[in-house]
Amino acid sequence: MNLLQQKINQYYQKIQTKWKSLNHKKVFGVASLVLIFMLGIIYIIINPKVFQKSSLAKANIETEIGAFPRPDIKEKYGFTFNYFDVVEDKVGKNEFLSIILDRHGVSAYDIDIIAKQEKELENTPFLIPGKKYSILKNKETQKVEYYIYEPNPYRYIVYDLRGPIKVYEKEREVTKKVVTSSGVIESSLWNAIVGSNDIAQNMVHAIAANMEDALQWSIDFHHVQKGDKFRLIFEEDWIEGERVGVGKLIAAHFFQDNKDYYAVRFKNENYDGFFDLEGRPMKKNFLKAPVKYARISSRFNRTRFHPVLKRVKPHLGTDYAAPTGTPILATANGVISRKGRTRGNGNFIKIKHDEVYSTQYLHMSKFAKGVNKGTRVQQGQTIGYVGSTGLATGPHVCYRFWKNGVQVDPKRQNLPPPQPIPEKDKDEFFKERDKWVGQLKGIEFKTIESLKKQVEKDSLDKNP
Repeated sequence: MNLLQQKINQYYQKIQTKWKSLNHKKVFGVASLVLIFMLGIIYIIINPKVFQKSSLAKANIETEIGAFPRPDIKEKYGFTFNYFDVVEDKVGKNEFLSIILDRHGVSAYDIDIIAKQEKELENTPFLIPGKKYSILKNKETQKVEYYIYEPNPYRYIVYDLRGPIKVYEKEREVTKKVVTSSGVIESSLWNAIVGSNDIAQNMVHAIAANMEDALQWSIDFHHVQKGDKFRLIFEEDWIEGERVGVGKLIAAHFFQDNKDYYAVRFKNENYDGFFDLEGRPMKKNFLKAPVKYARISSRFNRTRFHPVLKRVKPHLGTDYAAPTGTPILATANGVISRKGRTRGNGNFIKIKHDEVYSTQYLHMSKFAKGVNKGTRVQQGQTIGYVGSTGLATGPHVCYRFWKNGVQVDPKRQNLPPPQPIPEKDKDEFFKERDKWVGQLKGIEFKTIESLKKQVEKDSLDKNP
């Protein structure tokens, strides 16, 4: 027992001795760390510029890195222009492709090959003065490697001259944006669209045409009045961040004679066109007028005084004054029953639409190509052009309308409406209708005067 106790005491003493030794080392280590930390703080207090030098050194490094020139990469038509010497220009008056290429050193032999390649394209490109083109030259040899012509924003033609010579057409990617516009007519529909300020100047004609295409069976666009209003929802075409054109019209609202007229585009596997709020096609059996952008210069009148004959003579038609050469459109489907010229009518065409209705178009300057007696024509098809042949005091088309062999005023006829959308498609249509009509009603009507005030206010806000 004593021997065991002695052994235990010996082990206990050894453990105590080692523990004391470890504690001394720990104390020494901790003390050393504390001392180093305190010395570091004292050094920084005495020398405050240490951090400043470090920050300046870092800034200098960043400045030196940022000082390297960064290349301005220009990519267009699928080419990186930085790799070439580039000439960008526009087609001049009376300039041909051969003249442009010859000016830049392309041989007559290669130009001949290019001309043959062009003919194989589906749409042969024609140079139009003012249109853009680019010439890409090899930086070392200055030899033309590519000529690129842009006939419109949607497509361009690439002439690869590196050999063998190739000519091909490319279409640019178009982004569609849905936008809105509105206007109040003060002088003309054209001025109202221009004044809306939502539409680029070069798109006014397309917008007016799209609106007329949708509403021409309900609205007499040749007789718009001050106070008439419109709202539009349509698509714009954007290419590479630039607005380039007008896409399809989605919905339209026109207020005329205290009546609201709506047209909503609806498309499914069976339909693609404009419909009214009840689901009836906007496209009626007859157009409102045989010409676009014209004015009524003389109405149907059984007691009119004839300006040429100088006597009372019934005017059994409606005259639409328009510039010579304006297209004259068939107002409905039918077959040409007469085509000819008389002293009074000048050049004229008569169309039989069915057993009840016929129409006639007088004083044409000339007939459209391929239009002859017996030719079947479609509603909206060009059949001739405005002129002043026959007994006419100026360029216009006299539009005449027969019902059961008797000339009548087309504006007083209650023509049968087209058939509405079938019941099976109505739910789908009404859902689409409610969506767009709701948006139309939320568009504020903008007058030209209100837009001027808004522009002035914006100008003052920017330059107080």
